[in-house]
Parts: sequence; C-alpha cells; structure tokens
Amino acid sequence: MKKLLFLTTLFFYCLTGPLAGPVLAQENNSDELWTPEYMVENFKNVGGTAISPDGEWIAFTVSESRTEGERSDYLTHIHLVHSDGTRQFQLTRGDVSAGNPRWSPDGHYLTFTSARGGDGNQVWMIDPFGGEAWQLTEAEGSVGRYHWSNSGSRIAFTMVDPLCEEQRRRQREREDVNVVDEDLRYSHIYMFEVDPQGNKPAEIQRVTEGEFHVGNFDWSPDDQTIAFDHQDRPGLEHWPTTSISTVPSDGGEVAELINLGGGDTNPLYSPDGNYLAFTTDNGNPRWPGYDVIMVLDLSDRSMIQLGKTHDDEPSMMKWSPDGSEIFYVELHRTSVDLFAMPVTGEDAQHRQITDAPGRFSGFSLSGDASLVAAVHQDFDKAPDVIVSNVASFNPTRLTDINAGYEQTEIARAEVIRYESFDGTTIEAPLIYPLDYEEGKQYPVLLHVHGGPTGVFGETYVALPGVYPLQKFAAEGYFILRPNFRGSGGYGEDFRFANLSDWGYGDLEDMKAGLDKLIEEGKVDPDRQAIMGWSYGGFMSSFAITQTDRFKASMMGAGVSNLISMTGTSDIPGFLPAYFESEYWENYERHMRHSAIFNVENVTTPTLILHPEEDVRVPISQGHEMYVALKRLGVDTKMVTYPRQPHGIREPKFTIDAAERQLDWLKQYIEQN
Repeated sequence: MKKLLFLTTLFFYCLTGPLAGPVLAQENNSDELWTPEYMVENFKNVGGTAISPDGEWIAFTVSESRTEGERSDYLTHIHLVHSDGTRQFQLTRGDVSAGNPRWSPDGHYLTFTSARGGDGNQVWMIDPFGGEAWQLTEAEGSVGRYHWSNSGSRIAFTMVDPLCEEQRRRQREREDVNVVDEDLRYSHIYMFEVDPQGNKPAEIQRVTEGEFHVGNFDWSPDDQTIAFDHQDRPGLEHWPTTSISTVPSDGGEVAELINLGGGDTNPLYSPDGNYLAFTTDNGNPRWPGYDVIMVLDLSDRSMIQLGKTHDDEPSMMKWSPDGSEIFYVELHRTSVDLFAMPVTGEDAQHRQITDAPGRFSGFSLSGDASLVAAVHQDFDKAPDVIVSNVASFNPTRLTDINAGYEQTEIARAEVIRYESFDGTTIEAPLIYPLDYEEGKQYPVLLHVHGGPTGVFGETYVALPGVYPLQKFAAEGYFILRPNFRGSGGYGEDFRFANLSDWGYGDLEDMKAGLDKLIEEGKVDPDRQAIMGWSYGGFMSSFAITQTDRFKASMMGAGVSNLISMTGTSDIPGFLPAYFESEYWENYERHMRHSAIFNVENVTTPTLILHPEEDVRVPISQGHEMYVALKRLGVDTKMVTYPRQPHGIREPKFTIDAAERQLDWLKQYIEQN
C-alpha cells in the first residue's frame, strides 16, 4: 500500500501486570485508575497471525513493555494456539525479541527473525513441539522480508547492503561525511538452502545487485524464478518509480517484467505459475493513494484489470488454490476486512469474507484457504486471536491475552453518523465518559487522526498510548474521533476530497460533529479541546487559527508551515501533491493552509509534543509554532523526545506524553 499514513503506528506493547483479576473501581482512588503508567505497564499487545498450512496451529506475537531501571523498550515473543482453542503456550523466550513467524511449507518447522545473535535480525528456526531454536543465517546486515520457497528447501530474504570495508574504515577514522543523494545503500534479495539437520548458519547467496531498491517478492511455483518490485532509490519519496522484474532464484540476469509508469507493486504468482497478479496505479501515482488489481498472462504478456474494490487500495494476500480468486485486505469504513476477487476481469464483483463488528488485522490463511486467522478487537474487547471458516465466517475467539487488565468497565463507545456543512455523511467513533449520565453536559476532546488518509475504527478503548482514551473517559470526557473527508476506508472520491483544502472542509466536518453533540445536550460548549498526532498535530495547530472554540490544544508531531515542511521532510513530494503545486508556484495557497501564517489571532493554550529524530515531520515544525506562540504571549509548552522517530517508541516517553496531556487538560479545561 503506497499511501502515506502520517500517523505512524504507536506501539501499544506493555508489561505484564501484577493483577490476577479485575480490580473493582470502589476499591481504588479514582485518580489511580487507568493511569497511563498502569495501562502501558500492564497491557500486552497481540501481533499478526501465521496459521499453519494444515490449519491446526496459529502462531502470533505478544509484546510487553519493559520500564524497570534503565530499560524503556518492548519485548516481543511468539506464542502458539491450537485452532480449536484447546492448547496455548509461549514458544520463544529470553531477553531479546522474536517476531515475524513463518511456517515451513510442510508445517514441520517455524522460522522467525531475532537479533539474539547480536548483529541485527537473523533468521532462526524451531521445531514448535520440542527442542531449542537454532540460527539459520549469519548475514552481514539485518534480515528484512523473508519467504520460504514452495518446496521448503530454500528461504529468500531482503537485506540492505552492508557497509563495505572502505565505508567501515571511514567510520572508524571519522571521515564518514554524507553526500546527500549519493553513496546510497540498496535493499537486495539473498537466498540460502535450508538444512533442518545443520549445526551451523547456512551459506548465503546473493540473488540481485545493482542500483535499485527491492521491496516485495514472490517465488514462482516451481521455485525457479523470483518476481520482485523495486524502486529507483531507497526512501518513501521514490515509490512512484516502482516496477516489477524477475530474476532466476539462484541469481542471474534481472529482466524487467512490468513498468506502467507509476507504482507497480506486490507481485503474486498464480498456483499454476501461468499468471502474475500485482497492484498498480496504472501510471498515475498520487499520494492519497489509488490502486487496482491487475493480472498478467505470462505466456503472451496480456493484462486484465480486475473489478473495483471498496476503497480502491487493496493489499493482496494470496491466490485461492484453484486460481479462481485472489484474497486481499482493505480498509472498509471503520473496519479492515478480508475480501476475495474473482479473476474474471473488470466486471468481477468482490465478496466480503470477514463480516463482524470490530476491527481485524494480522490476517493469515491456511494452505487450502479454508480457514482464516486474524487479530480482532472491538470497543470493549482487547485484541486477541480469532479463527473462522472462510466459506461461512463465524469467528471463534481463541485467546484472552489481557485477562485481568481491566480495572473497571470499559467506557461506552459507538460509531455515529452525521451530515457535514455540505451534506457529506461523516462517520465518527464516539467514546462516552465512563460515568455518563443522560441529561448532563461533559467536556469533549476532538481527536484528529493522522495521514490524512488514516481512519479511526472500532478499536479497543483501553489501548495504552500517547492518547489513553479510557483514562480520558474516566476523567469525564467525551472523545469524538471523526473520519473527515480525506480519510481512508470510504473510497477514492472521499480520500481525494481534501486536495488543496487542508484545514477547511475537513475542519468543518469535525466541527459539525461537535455541534451535533452540543445540540443534543451532551457536551458543554465552553469545554472543548483538540488533540492529534502528525496530521492530527497539523489540525491541532491550524484549527486554533480559525476558531476560539477550543480552550486547549495538544499538537503532536504536527505540521505548522507547509512551505518549510516541503524543504525539510524526507517526503518533499507529499505536500506539492496534496496542494497541486509547488509552494513557489502558489505561495498564497500554501500560506493560507499553514498555521504559522495565520497565527496572529491564536489565544488557545497549546501543548506541543515532538520527537527529536522525526524526519517525516521535522522538529523544526514544532519549534516554529512554539516560538510564534511565545512571542504572541499565548500559554504554551513544548516537550521533545530524544531518539524518537515520527511516533514515540519508548514506553517511558509514551507515559510522559499521556500524563502531560492530562495535566494540560486539568489546567485549561477542568479548571475552566
């Protein structure tokens, strides 16, 4: 999926708590319930699934925070659960994380990646029903994507070019200057033979080399060829140069196969090897994102485009064993669902596999595609592993990883729908105050998602993170989370509806939701606040230049100046695409939509949170807003987080950011 989600996924990996069962609210001081520290240190995050070829077992990951002493990180390990729910156990252990589980084609072994060897991620293998794991690779760099061959005799993986001896010498001798856009390190494909009886790491063979950067790849059914997508240079900015090529699996000449002039990605061989499916923008790469599924006939190089998908951004998983359908995952309003598309051309009608309240992620299919495993959550249900028949979806919940985590009931939540100023229908998850009483007015938090093509779904209210929603609800807040125009999940037209319009039509969509709650008597109009990360941070800075309705703003890693952002971000093509011009071609448009050029009337107290190593939205964006507000005499505070990229990764910083926002609200909303 090529579109950018400005809001990088925040990692809700947390430490196992000491509680053996639920804690009753009346046994605790309310200030001690659902604290950010409690949530981060007691919640366990369930990762993606890998169902065995025979459908008997499901591997998945569980991540927990470590905050004791000098630690501030997450530990991830692999667990197994039987598909009938009768048996469950933790498979990997130790002080170093293990992830990315993959079954061997015969289902006898499970591989995973781990840095337990000390030099970046390597591939390890284990007999899941007895014995210790052993290391399969000892590559010079860190293993990225990896896939078993269909016969199970080999594994191919991607790896960024390791430093050569000359580059290491320059590092040692402090001569390692960087020339921008030169001395690039590309990702390439490597391969090795799998010997289950081996007692030492395998010999690694390089498969591709050259000045191109490999992304996704797939083995042909006979294991003789690897199809892969690649872009001209490393970095997200260069996805519009992505095309698809093939290479003999033991190395050799690379042959370009597909180049439609934009982003051609995710090659997937049909079971008989006669066709190759891929996703493409048909030579029209656009940042808000648009893709179709195309099928190439490898015998005559003819192509057919398959039917329209719900959101026009499918992410393919696999072909059906008989080659008649392609399974794919896609945003679907407030959910993420699994679909199947018949391979019959543009008139094909997809069928929806998953159909249940809540939100799915981490899908995997059994070898015969009769069973699907996934991670499922709902407003009042923590993420856990489910399994179902594909033909008749009826999910069985197999795990209860966070038993004992909930301190009180989970706040009530629902998806509401309302009309915006121009009649556009907007959906928004709405979380109620934990102690909600009909007829009483409460303060409200407008929570703005990132992207702007992100989307708020039916996710567990008590997830920990920078925005601890359950804690906000426990403090007596409504939380409105609108999927405004520009959001994903509602189709191409809706996703493109905010071009050249950031901060105006989308802000009106949000205000309409707030006004609805005020008109219904639920919300106190004098106690409104706004918060968000990335695009949500942009809106938290821009909205307060347009209205004084918000009594507090909390700007997380947000854009304040579209002009300086374009010249300092790692994706300089992003804003010109959204604003349909370079800033020097239309200064007025870029200034009109920048908080920094409209800041003179701001009176809203603003808390600014920004990671120090953010290359997506550089920290200068936060500094510009902070300095302007200080010079205007507006109450403001800026907090920066060392070592963090666009999203906060360290649990202690997650706790800090959440607590600072709670304090900001107490100062400017609760005391209002």
